[in-house]
Amino acid sequence: MATIKDVALQARVSVTTVSHVVNGTRHVSAEGRARVEQAIRALGYVPSAVARSLKSNTTATLGMLIPNSSNPYFAEIVRAVEDRCFGAGYTLLLCNTDDEPHRQSVYLQVLAERRIDGLVVVSTGDDDSLVRQLDSLRIPTVLVDREIADPHCDLVETAHLQGGLLAVRHLMALGHRRIACIGGPPGLTPSEQRIEGWRTAQAEGDAPQTADESLLWRGGFTSQGGYEAMQALLGTAQRPTAVFVCNDLMAIGALRAAHEAGVPVPEALSVVGFDDVELAAFTSPPLTTVAQPKGDIGALAVDMLLERIGGHRREPRKVMLQPALRVRASTAPCAHGAGAAEPSTPRS
Repeated sequence: MATIKDVALQARVSVTTVSHVVNGTRHVSAEGRARVEQAIRALGYVPSAVARSLKSNTTATLGMLIPNSSNPYFAEIVRAVEDRCFGAGYTLLLCNTDDEPHRQSVYLQVLAERRIDGLVVVSTGDDDSLVRQLDSLRIPTVLVDREIADPHCDLVETAHLQGGLLAVRHLMALGHRRIACIGGPPGLTPSEQRIEGWRTAQAEGDAPQTADESLLWRGGFTSQGGYEAMQALLGTAQRPTAVFVCNDLMAIGALRAAHEAGVPVPEALSVVGFDDVELAAFTSPPLTTVAQPKGDIGALAVDMLLERIGGHRREPRKVMLQPALRVRASTAPCAHGAGAAEPSTPRS
């Protein structure tokens, strides 16, 4: 591999001159610049990013931690972040924590050692250890989707409670009253806020009611979890006529469970998801869901980091984006009067 000395020798200039041409740090005559650029092309010289970072104290690299790379919601967020990084001349280093606090801690240290300029974090939910580590690393950080109690971090997220309200208000407008909820992991803020939206919506309107907590199940934000939770719901003495599922991945599992149980969606059961991943439009039936503005989330996260990195802003900033309802074919008017429960079929 060619070195900067090889380029200088072929171009008949000093190593310092080559460095100035590569880094744009001083004027070099047109003739000298042309010889250096020709030598670089001829030798296939690639400047050392490490060397340049040591001189400039920047690496033009951002790090990102996500809790589950198999969840299409996070994959779409990563894509938006990476697109914005590329457009800004930055490289993105991605780490999947698999929702494990220890793994999150290790990856944070690894990224710090790579001398990243900024960090995008979707937390595992272990807030205390993350706050302590971020405080010690002192890297400009933007939190996405999951807020933690760190006053130094920027935050960009969707109004999760509002999204839950949109989902359940839609079902209630269709005449559903016995509405179940499949939530995510206990204690995880986005999940708890969406569940609170489920509760709040039912207490509104002309015929307010208290949410039936026996209709709240947990699916762990996985398709298998949604599948198992829906199986359990369909095996209860009084089936719900509608289900609000707190992410699309669980909703996909829930749709499969309903199909296997012979419960037609939406004729006998309406289903609403949350996230609006690309796959949601291709389920059978296509999934009604609450859309998070994933492109805006990713782009804003990068823009907020670049503001801090460039010294244009010191105070932390919090941005709350509004969700939108995407009505597709998985919801329909309640077929059992004013939301009356349909008796479940005894299982053999």
